[in-house]
Amino acid sequence: MTRDQLEHAIRAACDVSKDTELWIFGSQAILGEFPNAPESLRASIEVDVQPKNRPETADAIDGALGELSMFHQTHGFYVHGILIESAKLPDGWEQRAVSVSDPETTAGNTGWCVEAHDLAASKLAAYREKDREFVRLLLIEKMIEAKILTERISLLNLEEQLQERLLNWIKITSGELHD
Repeated sequence: MTRDQLEHAIRAACDVSKDTELWIFGSQAILGEFPNAPESLRASIEVDVQPKNRPETADAIDGALGELSMFHQTHGFYVHGILIESAKLPDGWEQRAVSVSDPETTAGNTGWCVEAHDLAASKLAAYREKDREFVRLLLIEKMIEAKILTERISLLNLEEQLQERLLNWIKITSGELHD
C-alpha cells in the first residue's frame, strides 16, 4: 500500500460512513507517520479503519470497500471496517495519533493513524509471527525506539505474564539488532 492509496481509502471510507474522521489502526497506519515507509512494511493490501464519530457504520465500510468488493477488485487494495476495540492499544494512544488530512487528497476528511510505537505495542500484543516481524522491521529501520516501545507495553492492559513476554522479546530482539 502507498500513502496515495491510504488517502484514497480515507476518502472512500468517509464517504461510505458519512463521517469526516477515521481511526486507522492496522499495519498500514505506519503511513501516517512515515509516508515513505519501506516496502517491507507496506506489504499489506488492507487498511483497518473505524469511523471515529460513527463507529456503527464500520460494517457498511466493510461491505462496500472490503475484501473481494468491487472497490478491492478495481483498486487492488481494500478497506476493512472494524471496531478499534478489536486491537489492544496502549492507554493514551488517541492523543498520540497522527493526522492524515489534505484538502485535495482526502477531500477534507481526516484519518487518525495510530502512532508507530503504539502500533508496535498493539502488534506485539497480538504476538503473531507476522506482527513480531513487523515490529522487528520497525526497530531495524529505526522507526521506533526500544525504550519507548517498552514504555508503551507497560501502558497496555495485559495479563502480567504476557506483558513480561513482550518486554523480554523487546530486550532480546533489540539486543540482537545492536550486536
